[in-house]
Amino acid sequence: MTSSFLTAGRASAAAALVSLMALVTACSSTPPAPQPSPSAASPSSSAARPPSSAPASSPAPTSPAPATSHPAAVGPQPCATRALGAKTGISQGAAGSTYVQIVFTNISGTTCTLYGYPGVSFAGGSPVSQIGLAATEDPATPRQLVTLAPGAVASALLRIVSAQNFPAARCHLATATYLQVYPPNQTTPIYISYSSPACAKPVHLLTVDVVKPGSGG
Repeated sequence: MTSSFLTAGRASAAAALVSLMALVTACSSTPPAPQPSPSAASPSSSAARPPSSAPASSPAPTSPAPATSHPAAVGPQPCATRALGAKTGISQGAAGSTYVQIVFTNISGTTCTLYGYPGVSFAGGSPVSQIGLAATEDPATPRQLVTLAPGAVASALLRIVSAQNFPAARCHLATATYLQVYPPNQTTPIYISYSSPACAKPVHLLTVDVVKPGSGG
């Protein structure tokens, strides 16, 4: 009986040892539980980015907005000869010269501008033609842009030296019946009735000032 008990004890111990070894083997073969990746708690985790196999697409290029075209402001245009009437204004004599205002009136329905000097000379004969030299420009007064609304006036002062101041051979006296006037920057003249002794030879009798606002009175 003692022998049977011992045999049974050994068998129980052996069985317990086998069970313990199986348990140890099972524990050692179980893979450890995966640890959470530090990136899982990061705001910039890969879950918030496209997978590496699909690179993030760049934003579509945007074309610059087309520049808005603003047309240049268009101001009044120079007064054409046909837009103007002309006449002589106030006239005064002094020291062998006569000073006459040449007055321009805007007779059109559109505002226009005058800038600089008119071209002035004596004229006469039939057909009418220029007599002598055209007026020289007086540089004493700076040019200014004169804007003429419909009906508005501007003027330029003309100095006329008396033709009798020069010897007859040098002057070759003639009689002018017109002032031939070219508005500033125009090529078509206006003829103003004006009777005056003139020199047919190239003698400087006329000097003209710049155009200014008003009639010069």
